[in-house]
Amino acid sequence: MDAITIIYHQFSYLAPSSVFMADKKYSSAQKETKTFPIFEKDNYMWMLGGIVVMAIGLILMVGGKSDDPNQFHPDQVYSTTRITIAPILILAGLVLEIFAIFRKPKA
Repeated sequence: MDAITIIYHQFSYLAPSSVFMADKKYSSAQKETKTFPIFEKDNYMWMLGGIVVMAIGLILMVGGKSDDPNQFHPDQVYSTTRITIAPILILAGLVLEIFAIFRKPKA
């Protein structure tokens, strides 16, 4: 036995077992783990729909710029579309995202 092996056996209780992973012997028939996708295709479609709805809400908020910076047009800045409809669409998109995440796939 070499010196490193002797020291390892004497002080193995001091080191975590993951340090000496190379010393462990594995059988050739290791248990293979099956991986499953996190979400189904339907969930991703709902997520995409939520992103589209939020993007439409953000696009509706854009604008209200005046050609002349010395003039202010409150009817453009405070329009119903920018103040009411666009935030409702963004919140609806977030609700769709939550629904898509928690939706159980059909068996």
